Amino acid sequence: MFLGKNAEIFTPGQGNLSQTTDLCIGAHQDDIECMAYGPIAACYGNPDRHFTGVVVTDGGGSPRTGVYADYTDDDMKQVRVTEQKIAAQIGRYLAQVFLSYKSGEVKDPTTRSLTEELKSLILATSPENLYTHNLADKHDTHVAVALHVIKALREIPTEKRPKKIISMEVWRSLDWLCDEDKVIHDTGVYPNVSSALIGIYDSQVSGGKRYDLATQGRRLANATFFASHAVDDFQGIEFGLNITDLVYSNTEPTDFIVKYIERFKDDVIKRITSLS
Repeated sequence: MFLGKNAEIFTPGQGNLSQTTDLCIGAHQDDIECMAYGPIAACYGNPDRHFTGVVVTDGGGSPRTGVYADYTDDDMKQVRVTEQKIAAQIGRYLAQVFLSYKSGEVKDPTTRSLTEELKSLILATSPENLYTHNLADKHDTHVAVALHVIKALREIPTEKRPKKIISMEVWRSLDWLCDEDKVIHDTGVYPNVSSALIGIYDSQVSGGKRYDLATQGRRLANATFFASHAVDDFQGIEFGLNITDLVYSNTEPTDFIVKYIERFKDDVIKRITSLS
């Protein structure tokens, strides 16, 4: 299944990959926990749903200060893998997969091995729901992962593809989407688990990036600012964009996401015009 020598499957849960119902494919260690806590929580303690995470890159090149200031890149890779494994245990994942690609390899659209490995993983897990990065993310590696996922899914027989494919927010909120285009995931349940999943990434938090506060803040802001004339229905929300139709069509990814950008543009123009 895997071509990279450092690839690994960590299985904190009891069972096999084929029991996966919810599969999340993220670029870096901690991306899964930042963007897909809603699906993680929906699977948590649920005997009918099982979450599997996939991290594509090896964790190299991350910023570091404090106790991590003198860590080599190889040291940091190992720390980040360990943190991801602990997160998988906290979140009761069925499995956590590490593909261990370099970011440069991921951003190269000709890296055929990644597409093939993703195809193998999707076929092995056979998930009902698949989550990955969104095409409007501002992190190049995140967008590259999404494109590899789309390519892999399109090469899988239609009957073996997930029923639902959702792209999620990390390095750009999806708050800008028109409300009718937002997929809403409740992140207000098991707040202790939610905090632990982000807090475990000490190499990032103590290393200079307060993902623990920023992630929880975004979720709360999404919930509070979602509806202006109603009380909050959720204590936290993650927004997603459904890209199932993109995968099942021949539409270019650029054309697909621009359609939603144009909807946002039209909504802004319509509101200003109606009030002018």
